[in-house]
Amino acid sequence: MATFRKRSGSWQALVKKKGFGQIGRTFDTKAEAEAWAKITEAEMVRGVYFSRKEAEGTTLSEALDRYEREISSLKKGHLQEKKRIRSWKAHPLANRFLATIQGKDIATWRDARIKSGSSANTVRLDLAIISHLFEIARKEWGMEGLHNPVKSIRLPSPPAGRDRRLHPGELEKLLECLSEEMQQVVRFALETAMRRGELTGMTWEMVDLKKRTVTLPDTKNGQKRIVPLSSVAVTILKERLNTRRIDGKVWGIGLDAISQDFAKACQKAGISGLHFHDLRHEATSRLFELGLDATKVKNITGHKTYSMLTRYTHLKAEDIALEIARLEKERDRKADTHQVEKSK
Repeated sequence: MATFRKRSGSWQALVKKKGFGQIGRTFDTKAEAEAWAKITEAEMVRGVYFSRKEAEGTTLSEALDRYEREISSLKKGHLQEKKRIRSWKAHPLANRFLATIQGKDIATWRDARIKSGSSANTVRLDLAIISHLFEIARKEWGMEGLHNPVKSIRLPSPPAGRDRRLHPGELEKLLECLSEEMQQVVRFALETAMRRGELTGMTWEMVDLKKRTVTLPDTKNGQKRIVPLSSVAVTILKERLNTRRIDGKVWGIGLDAISQDFAKACQKAGISGLHFHDLRHEATSRLFELGLDATKVKNITGHKTYSMLTRYTHLKAEDIALEIARLEKERDRKADTHQVEKSK
């Protein structure tokens, strides 16, 4: 049975039930106190009540601090995620208690971000942090009764995968505007389809020039990958041996510097709509054009699924028609050969 008492202009509701002890909460009006008590008692009877005390006393800003410290810091992309967390903490929602944040609040934030010009992918990544935070709080921080508001809203539709490839003459123009090391980085990326982070993390211990491989012990997917090297890639690494670094790294340029230098070179060369990551798309497409099957390409590039590879391969209908014609001709040739041998 709930009891209510007025204290300093506010109303306190107290609910006491065996197995749960006494639970209290203060409201501005008696009607609010009675509504809360009714819901709480009903949840106790049904056996689904969870204390919301911690969720009602923890702000989103405080939860973000804990999330960054305990969860985000362990991720590979923690530096990028740190920026997203900083942005969330600057928003008024960060001052709200977790238990008070509803789906409509997150939807309002989503709409405002999209209206301000943020891409759908950026909004989805920002929301992913909040969604994961609420799940961690519910499962691991003792806030079992907490509702994840992100699950109540529509996420922006994911953008279509980029399909930008190098146009004739663009590579030559681009290389003319890059430093010698960045030229090597770009050429090596085109030969290996390696990601930006994989390139900057390369050390000579990973390289085996005799076997013509680079062993990446910890990739984006969390798995080791052995990248076979083309003749051009081997030549580039041999060139790098002439300027071998004391720290053991193959390249002396960082993540952000690669993107910045690449963007400046594109602007100087008059090339639009090209990002460094597009080189991975170009390299993967070239592997297919060499005639490698999907299994081999997947092993080289480290894509998790075969479906992901479809974003990087764009086979023209006329090329497929030529391949069919070639296979048909080969089939007919074998059939003729078999017929001749049979008639002997």
